[in-house]
Amino acid sequence: MTAKAHFLHLATVALLLAITLTSCFNSKHVAINRIQQRGVLLVGTTGDYRPLSFVENDSVYWGFEIDLAAEIARNLGVDVEFVSTSWPTLTNDVLAEPQTFDFAISGITITDDRLQIMAMSDGYLANGKTILCRVEDTTAFHSLSDIDKAEVRVMVNPGGMNEKFAKENLTNSTIIVYPVNEEIPSLVAQGNADVMITEITEAPWYVQNDPRLAAPLLNKPFTHGEIGILMRKGQNDLLQYVNNLIHKMKEDGSLQKLKEKYGLK
Repeated sequence: MTAKAHFLHLATVALLLAITLTSCFNSKHVAINRIQQRGVLLVGTTGDYRPLSFVENDSVYWGFEIDLAAEIARNLGVDVEFVSTSWPTLTNDVLAEPQTFDFAISGITITDDRLQIMAMSDGYLANGKTILCRVEDTTAFHSLSDIDKAEVRVMVNPGGMNEKFAKENLTNSTIIVYPVNEEIPSLVAQGNADVMITEITEAPWYVQNDPRLAAPLLNKPFTHGEIGILMRKGQNDLLQYVNNLIHKMKEDGSLQKLKEKYGLK
């Protein structure tokens, strides 16, 4: 083989290697490539979970996880767009074909049931079930057994972990399933129900903003868990990217600052 032929052979091998490596990179970064080519990160959210994700006038989104999603989009170099979903349809919306959004946020607790059919990011916010009640009823509720009585009306939103928890643990209570989550605290305050099953992330916001409400068991939650980002399986590149960013935000203190902005621990 002549020197020129040898050089051409090496150049061809190098080119083929570069193509192969590029192909492998692209195949391993399908979700991120799709998002960056689109120029927009599509985020599913219920918009009914103050102070994590809430929508005003059907268009203006705010909250801890809204800011978190915006930070993920900024790091990806794209815009962010929020897509409406609901607790009863959340799983179907995540798994829908064609795909309607890249991932979902809304105070979604990491559970084994969800992990069996979907993927979830590392947790970034502690969570647990608690209650809201009227201030005058504060001394009536010291434990779950105080709530699990026929005369106690418990209101929950449909399709999520609140309804599941109530039906599994409150077999004697009168359970009222009400479709609009963000209206339930006011209904409890007005006397249309005695208790709302909610989360330790949500309850403080309502107590601070409605003097009629109390969360007497806030420091003694019935369950313990973490909130994460929900997505379909197979988006390993996006999942790893999100986890890396969550880890970085924990390390540099920016996640804690974001929590403090919304009065979260």
